[in-house]
Amino acid sequence: MTGSVITGTGSHLPERKVSNDELAADLARQGIETSNEWIVARTGIRQRFLAEKGTTTSTLATAAARAALQDAGLQPQDIDLIIVATSTPDYVFPSTACVVQANLEAPGGAAFDVQAVCSGFVYALTTADALIQAGRAQRALVIGAEVFSRILDWSDRSTCVLFGDGAGAVVLERSDRPGILAANLHADGSQLPILCAAGNVAYGNVVGDPFLRMDGQAVFKLAVNVLTRSAQEASEAAGIPLEDIHWMVPHQANVRILNALARRLGVPTERVVITVDQHANTSAASVPLALDAARRDGRLQAGQNVLMQGVGGGFTWGSVLVRL
Repeated sequence: MTGSVITGTGSHLPERKVSNDELAADLARQGIETSNEWIVARTGIRQRFLAEKGTTTSTLATAAARAALQDAGLQPQDIDLIIVATSTPDYVFPSTACVVQANLEAPGGAAFDVQAVCSGFVYALTTADALIQAGRAQRALVIGAEVFSRILDWSDRSTCVLFGDGAGAVVLERSDRPGILAANLHADGSQLPILCAAGNVAYGNVVGDPFLRMDGQAVFKLAVNVLTRSAQEASEAAGIPLEDIHWMVPHQANVRILNALARRLGVPTERVVITVDQHANTSAASVPLALDAARRDGRLQAGQNVLMQGVGGGFTWGSVLVRL
């Protein structure tokens, strides 16, 4: 039976690390009050990495891709599929994936973007697995990358403290052993108003609100409910009880969401990979960043069952259960 396995992971963060205290001082100069204590109590975030102006999503994505390729022992020319999950592409077109392909000097294979906001990496990984199983690809680079600082309203304390920039990537290869054990993807477009960046460019002008807007309470409630059901669905589809899942790697939105999800599922928080305190919410990059961090520090080991989950604007959500 043809399947696909993760053979390498990589990540990349901008050089500028911004603590809550530094961010609070920057905001205070604009007359906006916040503090390290306020941010930590509500989100669990202690710092984030912010790209300098002019740094593109493809720059971060390419660096993460190179790290994943090195980890897998491959060259860019070995890849025949590149999927980039992002809500902050370099251009309207071409896709950020095509820019990454050009940066890697590996033309010829398919390259395209997936837009599912914070669920993007889960959507992209599921898509890559399906193409490999269908015989349309042999080795894929699946990347989540964002420069979310470009779309933040830095006068809105309820959103600007939550997000950071970064990129994470995996190499997914065709294999005779099962690696992707189960996956599910969902969306509910009627929930668009609770989390969106509704502006666009038309006729040479920015039309509508160009900044991210969020109803935090509504997002919290919906996220916990849908991620709980999605985790249960993946567990049942794979025939693996939740207690036999070694690690959960959920979207890193807010530590309160992660803790509530773990309680709902009966999973000890010690088995939940949490990096939101270090990276903040990096949207489509958060899951692969957390996955790479936990692999490199030795928590994630070969043969373990790992549940990755995403939830974000759209409203989109989904899960991928893998065996490393």
